[in-house]
Amino acid sequence: MAFSVVFHHDATDPLAVISAPPPNESSHERAAREEREAEAQRISDLIDDEIRAERAIRKKEENVVKILLLGQSESGKSTTLKNFRMRFARDRWIEERASWRAVILLNLVRSANTILDALSQEMDDVDPDKLDDAFKFDDYYRQYKVRLSPLQAVESNLKRLLGATEDIQPRKQISPTTIAPSGSPEFFVRSRTWRNFLQTTRGTEVSRHALQQDLPTSLDSTDAIANGKDDIKALWRDSRIQAMLCRRKTRLEDSAGFFLDSIDRLSVRDYEPTDEDVLRARLRTLDIQEHDLIIDDDTDAPKWKIFDVGGSRTQRHAWLPYFDQVNAVIFLAPISCFDERLLEDPRVNRLEDSFILWKAICSSKLLSRTILILFLNKMDILEEKIRNGVTVKRFLPSYGDRPNETNDVVKYLRQKFKDTVRYCSPEPRVCHIYPTSVIDTKNMSVTLISVRDGILREYLKRADLF
Repeated sequence: MAFSVVFHHDATDPLAVISAPPPNESSHERAAREEREAEAQRISDLIDDEIRAERAIRKKEENVVKILLLGQSESGKSTTLKNFRMRFARDRWIEERASWRAVILLNLVRSANTILDALSQEMDDVDPDKLDDAFKFDDYYRQYKVRLSPLQAVESNLKRLLGATEDIQPRKQISPTTIAPSGSPEFFVRSRTWRNFLQTTRGTEVSRHALQQDLPTSLDSTDAIANGKDDIKALWRDSRIQAMLCRRKTRLEDSAGFFLDSIDRLSVRDYEPTDEDVLRARLRTLDIQEHDLIIDDDTDAPKWKIFDVGGSRTQRHAWLPYFDQVNAVIFLAPISCFDERLLEDPRVNRLEDSFILWKAICSSKLLSRTILILFLNKMDILEEKIRNGVTVKRFLPSYGDRPNETNDVVKYLRQKFKDTVRYCSPEPRVCHIYPTSVIDTKNMSVTLISVRDGILREYLKRADLF
């Protein structure tokens, strides 16, 4: 005999009718229904939890200023981020400073190995009889190669310590007989790997201990550099080597000279990085770097979240998702590179590439209400090039007959970037432009204060609190 459950409900209540179980429901059907209802309730609860979590995140982000650092590769974005952290996150900066020791030593060794590689090519690949006496290298220079050969192993070990991977993209030809300036293969570290390295080596003593433990005991990096420092200095200061590097268009990092000139200080076992050392250290990271900063002691002041994204052509596709709800873009245009070519595509002038990127940013409707800040960066290198007689109009014909002076070049380029904002922005807006050298900590500190105040004023205006 089948057993059925009879449910009584108010037929005049439409909600009761809808929620009532089917008539003549068996116990088996009831169990199945209750199981379905329980699962539906579980899913409903999960959705409610997600909505509450999303609301909490949005509420939290209402008091966050989002800053996006943009620009081509090697424009100074990472160094700008370091300046922000050094100025507005000083305690964490000091904790992590010692961890940069391995990166700094790697920068130094890579520069030395780049010079040795160029010397090897000069001696082995070219017929000496066809060269001018200034470019003939005898056995005296071959001894350098032999004595400094341990630096190859030091570079490999330091890369392994940092979890670095080499960029294996081949250099492109400009013409059948011309290729991009040579140099050591670029290397990169994934952002997560770098964060883990900082976490495990934070603090001076811990960092020094970790570095010594990870390198093979048979080849200590500092000892190898110290043993070869006299030869490295001699090569770097040799006028014939400098002429060779120039003739071969060998590409060294902007900071190469700084570290090579400081080798006596860097090659001691108790070496501790300075602020300037860390600012000049080159470390290319993949993925997005994100840092939280407290730029004001006022507890009600908004927190800053700064995103540093890769600037190489293969990484620019990752920019778009970060355009949403960003408060300000700080764009770095290295104006000293008017005579340089992109490493990824030597057919493209680097200054031209910066203008193309700037135009795209100004034209973006997603960024139409975003505060734009432009750093005309690498002023120090621009001044050095002009002082050494490099003529701007040779590489930038539109410059015309204007004086070949730093201030005039900056004024001309500033107006060009400013005109792009005026004619390409979806709606009128102000752009704040600063000539910068991001390795100049004193002037950058003043600039960052001005940037901070300007961004906060606009942020408060748009929040209807100003």
